[in-house]
Amino acid sequence: MSRLEAKKPPLFISEPLTKETFSQPLSLLSGVLRSCYGPAGRLKQLHNGVGGCVCTTSQSSAILSRLSVSHPVLRVLTASVQNHVSRFSDCGLFTAVLCCSLIEKFNSLNVAPCTVIKISKHLLSLCMDYLKSEACGCRVSMDFSSVKTLLCLVRSILTSKPACMLNKPEVDHLATLILKAFMLTVPSHAEANAVLGKCLIVPVKGRRVVDSTVLPGLLIEAPEIQLVETLTVKRTCSKLIKVAVFCVSMAGDLPSHEEGTITVHHGISLEMAELNQLLNVGKQLVDDEVGLVVCQKVIHPSLKQYLRDNHVIAVDRAGLSLMEPLSQMTGSNPIASLHLLSPSCYGILKDFRVESFASKRFVHLIPSDAAVCSLILCNRNETAWDELKRVCETAEHVLQLTMKEPLALLGGGCTETHLAAYIRHKSCSLSTSSYKDLDCSRTQYQLVADVFCRSLESVACSLNHHGGEILTDMVYGHCWFVPSEFPPVSNWSDLVSKCGCGINSNTENLSWRLLQCQFGSPVTQGCPKEPSVRVADFLTLDCFAAKCSGLQVALETANLILDLSCVIEDQN
Repeated sequence: MSRLEAKKPPLFISEPLTKETFSQPLSLLSGVLRSCYGPAGRLKQLHNGVGGCVCTTSQSSAILSRLSVSHPVLRVLTASVQNHVSRFSDCGLFTAVLCCSLIEKFNSLNVAPCTVIKISKHLLSLCMDYLKSEACGCRVSMDFSSVKTLLCLVRSILTSKPACMLNKPEVDHLATLILKAFMLTVPSHAEANAVLGKCLIVPVKGRRVVDSTVLPGLLIEAPEIQLVETLTVKRTCSKLIKVAVFCVSMAGDLPSHEEGTITVHHGISLEMAELNQLLNVGKQLVDDEVGLVVCQKVIHPSLKQYLRDNHVIAVDRAGLSLMEPLSQMTGSNPIASLHLLSPSCYGILKDFRVESFASKRFVHLIPSDAAVCSLILCNRNETAWDELKRVCETAEHVLQLTMKEPLALLGGGCTETHLAAYIRHKSCSLSTSSYKDLDCSRTQYQLVADVFCRSLESVACSLNHHGGEILTDMVYGHCWFVPSEFPPVSNWSDLVSKCGCGINSNTENLSWRLLQCQFGSPVTQGCPKEPSVRVADFLTLDCFAAKCSGLQVALETANLILDLSCVIEDQN
């Protein structure tokens, strides 16, 4: 068949970073992401233009998955950030904002890209070595025997997303629930190959946030279940409930035409044959003393009635997401065939109840000893609930990462300004041999180091959406925010009380400087000290693993983009 339109040649763009068609979209993307950053970030409403729901959010995962980015270089940036978020769930905006700032500032330097890349990699290694050393002044050890710092970490995640529309009592209530839910997923018996359990989020929209609660075990929505049925449920001689889990349809569906030809003898009804097969399965379940049948798909009404008449509870339409935690909790193996039932496939439950929340009815499966729980999550409306669900999933993942590596970094912009102060100090004391190893001059190194530090500080500056001044102290290198209603004065000590992370209060005679995230004269600064008080009641903390990865991803992506010499784009 001949083409209706002639094939177009590929578009060849040399030196793409020098073009205005790149700098303008980069600036626009950077502005959108910066405006979302932090607890006071501005919300974005995303709509695809051809219909569908409107998403109100300030989360990087929701924004980047719905944002249409046409420039091929920016697609590299957004894909890199999305990959980071898929692995760590947190610090997506930090990664994206830092990457944009590094690209903008590195690209404006009069230094060869290859030299910038070498120096920036060296600066990154200095940062990572410092963050992983015991001497690091911007990290906090997480003690799992005490909930104080863990609650601070969860609170910081909840308060960073304003679309959840939470007040302080609601934040405290949810932080406690999330931490409790996470603890319920930790196995009670220590083993060499211990695996964390599952926490399932059960949606209840249109209710108060403080109505949210956590229950051990699984909740499955089942509007047909009656309370009286649970009183006569069949149990084993040890008072436990035997469970059968099916991942195949039990509706008596006939094969579709695509599955081949079926030969049926005269007088034989396929529907009755399927139903008889289902009833035979039901009879075997009753004979095997099964008390609960859970099906991922649909159970035929006749089979459901037969099981009910024999004191067996039948729950259908459980869904794929429940199969893994249900198997983990009961010890059952999902049954994929109606023609072969093995007693080894059955699992065990401790108890079974019917629970009602709002207008919904659930069956509550209570395990003997399994790390599975259900978080009943409430919020006022669907938009706020969707955002809150994403935040709760992020908090759970962050706690899992923190359990693996029990550290956190100071939030509120303090890690960024502290790292910038540390790099400025280290870059001033670099030996002559280091410049030779990097094949650069001292001036080039200082220029790149200053841009790197200003990029870190620009991330801290992005937390300020009210127009006030932003300071850093010359002792600890922490970030301090001046309220916008005060005019610039020389005595800053009268206007600030606590630093961004909350670990330092203004009780010392500190000296200050204004954060100037744009180009200016290089700043000389001594090595920042570690705060004397390591734990405060209300700290703002960031996930250590997620932020370290975000720092690496931002710089490596910026270096990759900086090294691009041409872009070839298919126009067909």
